[in-house]
Amino acid sequence: MDYSIILKKAWEGYDSSKIIRDIEDISAMVSTNRVFKITFDDEDIVIAKLSHFGKYEYFKEDHRIIHSLCNNLLYPFENVLSKSLLKNNRVYIYRHKQGKMDAWVVFYNPTRIDQRMPRRLDEHHIRKLGQQIGKFHKACSRASNVLPKSIKTLRTDIYALQQQLESNEKQFGSAMQADFLKYHCELFLKNRSKYDVRSFDIMPVFIDWNIGNFSVTKDLELFSRWDYDWFRMSYRVLDFYFLSRVVSDRGDRTVFSYYINTLMEDRFIMFLEEYHKVNPLTANEIRFMKEAYRFFILNYVIKDGKRFFKEQYAEKLQAEAFDTYLPSVDRDFDPERIIEALKLEPKKIALTEH
Repeated sequence: MDYSIILKKAWEGYDSSKIIRDIEDISAMVSTNRVFKITFDDEDIVIAKLSHFGKYEYFKEDHRIIHSLCNNLLYPFENVLSKSLLKNNRVYIYRHKQGKMDAWVVFYNPTRIDQRMPRRLDEHHIRKLGQQIGKFHKACSRASNVLPKSIKTLRTDIYALQQQLESNEKQFGSAMQADFLKYHCELFLKNRSKYDVRSFDIMPVFIDWNIGNFSVTKDLELFSRWDYDWFRMSYRVLDFYFLSRVVSDRGDRTVFSYYINTLMEDRFIMFLEEYHKVNPLTANEIRFMKEAYRFFILNYVIKDGKRFFKEQYAEKLQAEAFDTYLPSVDRDFDPERIIEALKLEPKKIALTEH
């Protein structure tokens, strides 16, 4: 596929007076989404993101929310996010439909990048990151009331997976594997009510945090954040799994799997302790962490994996989801250990008979 033709058409619809000189593919090559650096005759530069993952309506909605968030985040986070280019005061999104191809393009101003954190964080990095994410989440939450509403929820995504399982379960493997997925969908919906998620704030979350998509200042303060593939309006708990990977003992890896064990590491508990000091958590949010992880596997790996990830990654991750990820959810995550570390509930005293 010659993406340059789509990108040139997209730019012509935005501003045909500027002539494109060069298009460079700077994609991470993990997902089917593509990112390009576009240089013009006058040396100006923009970044283009081309996607055909998900639904056009969701893509458009997400980028309008992100743009509104960019403009409503207050100091010190007012310049953290990349700004989309506007036309007629709206985020400019080009839709390309030809045959089976349905793709969308959005343009950004280039993101300023300061310093990257190391692949394996030291204790002072972890503590500072916990504080910074706590403050960033607080700023995102405060901006939420003025952001456009989202039609996408965790429930709508799980319902969509359930409908796919009913209409064509063979696309997910054997009948036994389909039943296994149905069980986890039902358990997610049941536990969603059990942990009273209606009491949780709904705010912008980015879900996929890794040391390759944010930068910090020399004082380790959050400076910039890019890569909005999994952006959504939801609960802050959805950010924690990937943050646990960032602070994990193994460090951020280029060859990756989605094991749950990073949520139970002492290093992640240290991160949460610092987060909790600036943005207090509740016991039910901690308990919901495993449901956020379950949702991530069901939605992003199983339901959307073949469309989002490149084929070799999708096959590997989906096989691991059945063999390892989903079986580990209720077995390997112990929220009470984190709840005790954060002193969120009175310590239970064992009664002994005399």
